[in-house]
Amino acid sequence: MWKFAWVSCRYHWIDDYGSNMWNAYNMVLHKFGDKLYSGLVTTMTSHLKEISKSIEDAQGGLFLEELNRKWNDHNKALQMIRDILMYMDRTYIPSSQKTPVHELGLNLWRDSIIHSSKIQTRLLNTVLELVRRERTGEVINRGLMRNLIKMLMDLGSSVYEEDFERPFLEVSAEFYGAESQNFIECCDCGDYLKKAERRLNEEMERVTHYLDAKSETKITSVVEKEMITNHMMRLIHMENSGLVNMLLDDKYEDMGRMYALFRRVPNGLLRIREVMTSHIRETGKQLVTDLERLKDPVEFVQRLLDEKDKYDNVNNLSFNNDKTFQNALNSSFEYFINLNPRSPEFISLFVDDKLRKGLKGVSEEDVEVILDKVMMLFRYLQEKDVFEKYYKQHLAKRLLSGKTVSDDAERSLIVKLKTECGYQFTSKLEGMFTDMKTSQDTMQGFYANHHELEDGPTLTVQVLTTGSWPTQPTVTCNLPAEMSALCEKFRAYYLGTHTGRRLSWQTNMGTADLKAIFGKGQKHELNVSTYQMCVLMLFNNADRLNYKEIEQATEIPASDLKRCLQSMACVKGKNVLRKEPMSKDISEDDTFFVNDKFTSKFYKVKIGTVVAQKESEPEKQETRQRVEEDRKPQIEAAIVRIMKSRRQLDHNNIIAEVTKQLQSRFLANPTEIKKRIESLIERDFLERDNNDRRLYRYLA
Repeated sequence: MWKFAWVSCRYHWIDDYGSNMWNAYNMVLHKFGDKLYSGLVTTMTSHLKEISKSIEDAQGGLFLEELNRKWNDHNKALQMIRDILMYMDRTYIPSSQKTPVHELGLNLWRDSIIHSSKIQTRLLNTVLELVRRERTGEVINRGLMRNLIKMLMDLGSSVYEEDFERPFLEVSAEFYGAESQNFIECCDCGDYLKKAERRLNEEMERVTHYLDAKSETKITSVVEKEMITNHMMRLIHMENSGLVNMLLDDKYEDMGRMYALFRRVPNGLLRIREVMTSHIRETGKQLVTDLERLKDPVEFVQRLLDEKDKYDNVNNLSFNNDKTFQNALNSSFEYFINLNPRSPEFISLFVDDKLRKGLKGVSEEDVEVILDKVMMLFRYLQEKDVFEKYYKQHLAKRLLSGKTVSDDAERSLIVKLKTECGYQFTSKLEGMFTDMKTSQDTMQGFYANHHELEDGPTLTVQVLTTGSWPTQPTVTCNLPAEMSALCEKFRAYYLGTHTGRRLSWQTNMGTADLKAIFGKGQKHELNVSTYQMCVLMLFNNADRLNYKEIEQATEIPASDLKRCLQSMACVKGKNVLRKEPMSKDISEDDTFFVNDKFTSKFYKVKIGTVVAQKESEPEKQETRQRVEEDRKPQIEAAIVRIMKSRRQLDHNNIIAEVTKQLQSRFLANPTEIKKRIESLIERDFLERDNNDRRLYRYLA
């Protein structure tokens, strides 16, 4: 039996390595491969039983060390045996469909050692106990753990999964289920999220040190389910520390941690978005409907911008600039901004406040940043044409009074509006700038032809194109004789150089500079409106005038006259007139006279009426009526465009398509669209189908 002599070495190092390999080769060559293979199985099985007993006898911490040591010895022996039996491995085993030598050695180790009744349960409990101790903060021998776990993986994925991974995940679920319950009872939301994040990182680190990489998604899923999914809504709504409190207190780090953790679980981000959206809409609704906050339009819009900045920061710093969160934010702002019908007016007033000259502490660069932010609010408006109406009025006042930060800033905003809404939206606004430039050239020509006027009062006229400017019906106002004569000379010059044109004076939109000398010889230059100039010039020929006399002499409309007198007689520091009796309001029984004691530390004094003020209720109704009238031709034009293209369409589809076409300017009212359809039918642009009254046809 010399051919089996080598097996008696029992895995010890064989001095005659080449001889044994030659003997094994000869056995296979002479058809004794089966005996050689069965002898290998018998000998290895017998040897592994002795090893199993040695491991079983190891006590305490020596158990894993003994197992690891015997495993390493077994691997070295397997390597040697595979080399010696290389010829058998290559020829006999494939032809006889036997298990290869190395795999055979692993299978025998699995069956004899790992699946031993006295080792299997003990090994699992010992390894799981080490994991538990590590989770509670103890330091364990990770190198030993790595070797043992790798042993299980080397024995096959099923061994690793069945003998370790499955019970490991079950125990982990129990551990984190109990721990999360303890945490949520004693921690606030921020602290809980920190603990959950730390546990998640610990498990991922554990995988990198000694678990199979494929276990990472499984163990992290366990942590996510037990610590996040099972407590998700309670965490979001946790009293005094949930998401709403984080938003209110700008806790960007906590919100970022919540975002990072919740995105790992199903519907986690959806729940955050729902709560955030609800909170923004509720607080936004309170902001735009609070009567106290509506008293100051500029402050109102500034609060909107502050809110927008706040939530942009939340999205950028905490929510990873998530587009779905940005869309939710935009949707929320669009919702509550349009709850206040005066939002378009207030945004225009805010722009007016920022673009007027004399705004302290705001550079042109700062204004540009502010305008970019305003454009974000503008995009949310459903009634952009209402904004256009107010913006045109405020722009006109700035241009005509010369009170604007710079033409560049004004044009910059118009470019932004054109980019957002198209050329049609800004064509009239651009026309206003063209008129201002043309008027400068006109005035140069006027004075070039009237040299005799150089020593007297000067006149500057802006000729405004009808339709481009928010002009009002001509109101009669009696100008002082000196100015009236100048105006007539300009009229004659302008109509002489332009044929087919007509001029109507808009005295309510003008300004004047007056040189005034008060009681003790104090000299000042007063910047006033045209109406104020008309009133002040009356006092060159009278010491005292009552309200009725002023009204009769100037023919200024009563509402404008009262504001004019109030600004000159009732505003501290601007009271160039005095009145009797003294009061804050103007009545028809008041008497006015020049304030001889008027003083100011400035030579030039602006006596202005209140600018950037909200419209009164009648003015608001009038503006709304003008907007509604302007919308009618736009709706009709949209209907005609659609029907010309489609030739025939039913009522509901016309409503939908018209609304879609016009939404960049305003939200069309279905009732008004229906009225415009009826009007087009009456004018033979459309006709109804004889059989279906809701079907319309286009008439070429």
